[in-house]
Amino acid sequence: MSINRLAPTQRPLGWPVGYQRWHSLLFLHWPVEEAVLRPLVPPELTIDLYAGAAYVGLIPFVVEQARPAGWSARAGLTFLETNVRTYVHFEGRDPGVYFFSLDAASRLAVAGARFVFGLPYYHARGWMRRRNATIEYRLQRLTGQRGAVAVRYVVGDALGSARPGTLEHFLIERYVLHVKRRDRIWTTQVHHRPYPLYHARVLALHETLLRADGLPSPSAPPLAHFASVVDVDIFPPRCQPPASGAAAMA
Repeated sequence: MSINRLAPTQRPLGWPVGYQRWHSLLFLHWPVEEAVLRPLVPPELTIDLYAGAAYVGLIPFVVEQARPAGWSARAGLTFLETNVRTYVHFEGRDPGVYFFSLDAASRLAVAGARFVFGLPYYHARGWMRRRNATIEYRLQRLTGQRGAVAVRYVVGDALGSARPGTLEHFLIERYVLHVKRRDRIWTTQVHHRPYPLYHARVLALHETLLRADGLPSPSAPPLAHFASVVDVDIFPPRCQPPASGAAAMA
């Protein structure tokens, strides 16, 4: 199946419903058997593969200026967030993200995202500090099945934006998210410039969020990348048509 992976990177028609700034994003990824993910992902969504492999991602980062359209950036929220995710598509289109969880250190952000987008957000607390090229990040989930992440890493040389067709592009350049609400798949698209990527080297990592989300704990070091900052436009969710029988059984 040939999937158009560049279409989601283009700006959608219409007006955003919200804005955010994302910075200090650490992308940690591990390959995982597709069969492990299949029971955890809605059957309407097909697991997206690269060279026959599925991937799970753990992404700690900082959200700034999070606000609905019409609000000034100064009125926006700032908080730490970590998400656990894999990659999916809907009947060969809209290659995007399926979130197992999103942990945010803001009660207001958690409540708003659950209500408006139906996303599995959880309230958390944490902190981040940076000393030269070394960043330390800690976050603890406070509700639901408890989990945490503590990571210390070094930011290396700039890589530029990921080239289409590469594993980095497959894992990182994702602009669409899918969520199942009641019996339908809803899709939300965001838009921002390509991620400015850097090499990253993990010095220490302890995490229990994957296990809390029903995923196996990693047994190998992650593939690590860092992105500095992007300004993000968030567009309204749209309801997908019912999946065909073939896609639903994939």
